[in-house]
Amino acid sequence: MSETTRRTWEYATIPLLTHNTKAILDSWGVDGWELVTVVPGPGGGDQLVAYLKRPTS
Repeated sequence: MSETTRRTWEYATIPLLTHNTKAILDSWGVDGWELVTVVPGPGGGDQLVAYLKRPTS
């Protein structure tokens, strides 16, 4: 039987500025980060937090 390769990930959380969201996500994407989700920040209001992941190898 062949051995199954397991992919491992690293994760990042970043604050998003609502007036510059695309530029922020584009700059992380260039470095191989994939957006997982965006949730409201702990401060409420317009504050957002993005969760990203990328393979470790």
